[in-house]
Amino acid sequence: MPTCRRKRVLLTEPSPVLLQALKADPNREVYYLARTGEIFDSYDTYAARMSFYRLKQFQCEVTGKSGLDYFQALESEQMEARTMHSRFPEQLKPAILKAVQWQVMGRLDHLVEAVYDRYKDRYFRDEKIYVDIQGDKFLARVVEVFPPRVNSSMAVDDHRPVASTSALPPPNASRPVHMIGGDLKVPAKEVNAADDPVKYLYKVQILEEEKSDGRDKHPASAKELRAKWSGSLMDVQCAVMSRDRLAFSKSILRRFIRDCVDRDAAVASPWTVKPPVATRYGVDSVMPEATRQGVEDIKKGEIQKRKKVWEDKEGPLKKPKKMTPAQEERDLPLIHHFTAKAAAVVAEKRDREARDKAEKQQHAKAEADRAAADKKKNKPIRYPTEDLDVVLTEKEKKGGMKIRRPTASRDLPWNDREGTFEAFLMSWNYLVVYGEPLHISSFTLDEYEHALRHSLIEPPCVLLAEVHACLIYNLRTIPFQRHSAVVSLMRLQEELETDDPELGVTIEQLITSMADVGNNWERHPLRSNEGRNGWEESLVGCLKDHATLETFPPLRRILTRLLFSPDAPVDPTGSSSDSRTSTPAAIHYTQPTAPGEAYHALPAEDRIAILSFMCNISVSSKAIHAHMETSEENLTALRKDKIAQNRARKQCIEERDALLGDAKNAVHAENGVEDDTPMNDLSDLSDISASEGGSESGSGKPSKSKDLRRKAQSQAHAKQRELARQKTATAKQAIAEHRRLDEEVGRLERRLAAIERDFRKLLGSIRVKPMGRDRFYNRIWWFDGMGSMSLLGSGGIVQYGSGRLFIQGPSSIDMELLDRREETYMRQRRLDEEGEDGMLGEGEWAVYSDIEEIDEFAAWLNPKGHRELALKNALTKWWPNMAPGIRKRLTDSNNVTQAPEARRSTRVKHSGADISRYPYMTWTNRRATNPPWS
Repeated sequence: MPTCRRKRVLLTEPSPVLLQALKADPNREVYYLARTGEIFDSYDTYAARMSFYRLKQFQCEVTGKSGLDYFQALESEQMEARTMHSRFPEQLKPAILKAVQWQVMGRLDHLVEAVYDRYKDRYFRDEKIYVDIQGDKFLARVVEVFPPRVNSSMAVDDHRPVASTSALPPPNASRPVHMIGGDLKVPAKEVNAADDPVKYLYKVQILEEEKSDGRDKHPASAKELRAKWSGSLMDVQCAVMSRDRLAFSKSILRRFIRDCVDRDAAVASPWTVKPPVATRYGVDSVMPEATRQGVEDIKKGEIQKRKKVWEDKEGPLKKPKKMTPAQEERDLPLIHHFTAKAAAVVAEKRDREARDKAEKQQHAKAEADRAAADKKKNKPIRYPTEDLDVVLTEKEKKGGMKIRRPTASRDLPWNDREGTFEAFLMSWNYLVVYGEPLHISSFTLDEYEHALRHSLIEPPCVLLAEVHACLIYNLRTIPFQRHSAVVSLMRLQEELETDDPELGVTIEQLITSMADVGNNWERHPLRSNEGRNGWEESLVGCLKDHATLETFPPLRRILTRLLFSPDAPVDPTGSSSDSRTSTPAAIHYTQPTAPGEAYHALPAEDRIAILSFMCNISVSSKAIHAHMETSEENLTALRKDKIAQNRARKQCIEERDALLGDAKNAVHAENGVEDDTPMNDLSDLSDISASEGGSESGSGKPSKSKDLRRKAQSQAHAKQRELARQKTATAKQAIAEHRRLDEEVGRLERRLAAIERDFRKLLGSIRVKPMGRDRFYNRIWWFDGMGSMSLLGSGGIVQYGSGRLFIQGPSSIDMELLDRREETYMRQRRLDEEGEDGMLGEGEWAVYSDIEEIDEFAAWLNPKGHRELALKNALTKWWPNMAPGIRKRLTDSNNVTQAPEARRSTRVKHSGADISRYPYMTWTNRRATNPPWS
């Protein structure tokens, strides 16, 4: 239960007026709060309660998180309770609940301590535990529990596990297991003396640990040891056994007991298991008479103890002086008179005090609510925060902050049929991501769309043939049930009273026509150099053995269209509003035909349904699973490589910055701050030579002052030139080193960018996630650069897959989060910030195809919110790869649009453009192989 100011928040009971109106006026309108089940008779009380719940002053009682509203705290408690119950050992629950039932303990901590000490060394059958073998812990399961012998005097000193039960005597299995240990009323010493957990014997089976992240954290020797013990049975005792800390600890046990038990507020009230929990785990909800008597005795003792403490504190009460019978008879009328008057005065005083107390409580509550509202209003908001709590200020609006999101286009292929566009997008993404194990080259989303719309027998579409053939080869490796489609149709025929024809063909006729088509599809060769000849018949055979009406609802309609031709020509690109018939009722398929001649007339939505079904089955193949495991291993290697490259880049940047600092210091020294060149040598020599010259001239000897001066000057100049040469060499070396470090940083950054692209490719092979969500929980998708498709081709050429940014409406869970907000306010806000045309329903799709639209969308995102900050960072990170792909797609689309006017076909019978020059017709499968079984 959420708490507010350390007190549990109790739900409001219906007022007496409402309870009376339930009998007198059952149709009276009330205000119902669905989240809590509370009922109010007026809007003011309903609004006041809702405002109280919306205050950010509640605390999650389980996690201790504060600053939440009531519904957030309640959701946090429910989530933590689900996590705790899923982790807590299921075998311990009944025993612990039976132990705490009817226990009288003042504090929950004392109860938790008693239960933990009692059960930490007691284990139950089928419980998963850890066994210590030679210093290594192994995951095991308790197969059987053997109580200690009643008359056994043998003491087991060695608690090491043994490989078989022959090393220990056969235990006494007739005694109940841990029956005395579960009674908390018996002291722990007596329990251990009568039912010592150390003497219990457990037969356990070593389990093979599951790999969580694909990495083996054990060395080779440990792996050999684990392989040796894996699956073996052994007899152990509690000294070498332990439970997972995440499943059983004092904190987990406290949360479990607090969630499952309750207690009244009266003195010395016992802890009782909640009725639904007691019913589920078989705990007796009727208190035994002996237990009831013990609880009553404890209550009386506690009350007497508190009464004695109060009397000692207040002092003994003075007893009234006893009156004589004559005084009682004389004062009786007067006593009755004053008693009645005093009772009236006391009653009036009591009513006045009750009114004053109610007014004070109401005033105090109003003051508290006002103070909480003021505190919330004045409390500064820490950004980023919940996106829906961020509201644009007037200053931001005047500063040019974009208010309305640009309207995304809903002009997507087959977007008017529910689920068809999603199936189309999913099948394309699957074929592109797993192109390597499927042996198929990547192709763009536009090429895939045009191929699905291809309705001509001549020229054939190579892309369609390759896609179906690669999936058929993959489905040959998956186990299937022979003639599963025929059995499903026969079962439907038995359930129907009359064999009503669909598209003019009965079930009997359909089953008859299926008999001789595609029977050897798993052995029929579909060679690439022969144009995958016969893939249509193999497709029918694949559907016959893999599909049923339960797993593939449109099976009957699609098989009818593949095995029968219509009375009148049908436009495969057209479709009706009914996705079940997809053709006018007047058209019937009555003429048997071969699948190779009928597939070209199959509507595009049926082709998408077939490919989507085949992709869903293909996921379970060994080739796809092996590719996923390889991708996980490569992801681990990329993570390590990224860490090493980042470390090297950081070191290069630090060295470059240090080099720049040294260069600045050198320039500073040249400007005169620090100068190591001695400037007084020449002047000193001049003075000395001048004095010597004067003395020599006086003596009449030839003067040597000029020679000394010239020698000193030449030495000084030579020293200066040497210093200048050294500085020049040092500067050149620094420039060269700086250039080298710059090049190294650039190389490392390019390597990191390549690692990010490879990381996206490998991660897309394991799971496809959206780039992020906006404030209204719309999911943003960018599908390029995943799996076998690269963002850059050979020579750095830009490549794209979809070349667009898709936006999908909120999921059902996100819609529930939106519905929890005030409906009127949220509706108006979505109208203001998304527009009537921009509001997407649950799961609806739209698209941004232009650079300008995506720029406006990025400008609309508000980084003050958690979701939009992460989305904006993701868009900024991938924009250098996203923008060129979008531009290239627009260029290619314009070229395709202009192509029909430039060239006309002279080789085909139909009039119009030569479609053989379209990109989807010129596509070739460079990964095509002929498997050995073909």
